[in-house]
Amino acid sequence: MIVAERKPITEIREMVEPHESVLIVGCGACVTVCMAGGEKEAELLCSILVLAFKDTGKQFTWDCVERQCEPEFVEPLADKIQANDAVLSMACGAGVQTVVAQFPSIPVYPALNTQFVGRPLEQGLWAETCAGCGNCILHKTGGICPIARCSKSLLNGPCGGSVNGRCEVDPENVECGWQLIYDRLEQAGTLYLLDEIMPPKDWSTSAHGGVRRVIREDVRL
Repeated sequence: MIVAERKPITEIREMVEPHESVLIVGCGACVTVCMAGGEKEAELLCSILVLAFKDTGKQFTWDCVERQCEPEFVEPLADKIQANDAVLSMACGAGVQTVVAQFPSIPVYPALNTQFVGRPLEQGLWAETCAGCGNCILHKTGGICPIARCSKSLLNGPCGGSVNGRCEVDPENVECGWQLIYDRLEQAGTLYLLDEIMPPKDWSTSAHGGVRRVIREDVRL
């Protein structure tokens, strides 16, 4: 899932200050799970902004869709969006850009900072588990991503800074990704996978390798 957190309220206030009417749009997908931009968070942010701009005549309303990253879920809000001066999106960056593409004449602002792809560890705690590198090797590393879980993104580890299963970057809080990989492979009886030396990563497939698209010709219309 995509993990995000709400921007500081001071930054949000600066974004919406020039507008007289703003529609806050929550998203019922990933950001609901991480409690950053779902229905409850959209309603709360609306209340905060109403109080912040009281006696100014500015109007704030809110709504929530199932997913902002898909146009068909946003389209039912067309009348509400066009009736306002601006939209404050509580989705990830993909959701914000979907709304922008559908309503290019309406200013759309991000209320969240998109952080990473991860999973929940416990209530209120999420950890990055995938770097979106575009060339998954989880089948070779026991289902643990060395790009995301190793502080140095080593493909052949561990490094010399691993002590007692902890990472030298932050021994108190960060586990050694390659110790986790070793333990998982040992548990599964597949330690032989470590005999393979992995070649340098092709970073052109990564999330930082430029503009990427995934095309499935078998499902295109």
